[in-house]
Amino acid sequence: MVLTDNEGIRAYNLACFGKDRPTDVITQAYAAVPGGNDFHGELIVNAERALEEGLQRQSIDQELALYIAHGCDHLDGASDHTPPLRSQMRRREMAWLRQARQEGLLEDGLLAEKAASSPREKR
Repeated sequence: MVLTDNEGIRAYNLACFGKDRPTDVITQAYAAVPGGNDFHGELIVNAERALEEGLQRQSIDQELALYIAHGCDHLDGASDHTPPLRSQMRRREMAWLRQARQEGLLEDGLLAEKAASSPREKR
């Protein structure tokens, strides 16, 4: 997994898909080695976008976790090329995040609370 910013993921998006714009997550799956059971892939996650969106939505950590879940869903072969497929993916991802919270792997609002309590620079 690579955490990057808007500019970094824009470069990946351009190189991989010919799209000259930032996005939330890029997933690259690699074929398994013949005879091996290992699955290989990369998630390129836009932490800057997670920060921006998380401050306006539920929380930064929830947004970042959603991007990671979305990337993992793609690594598992899921597609979001149609509205019904997008809905299926989102339901699955939200179920994963609920389970992570129930198991204590993800806390509600931890990073958002820290960000809200610290002074932010003006842009």
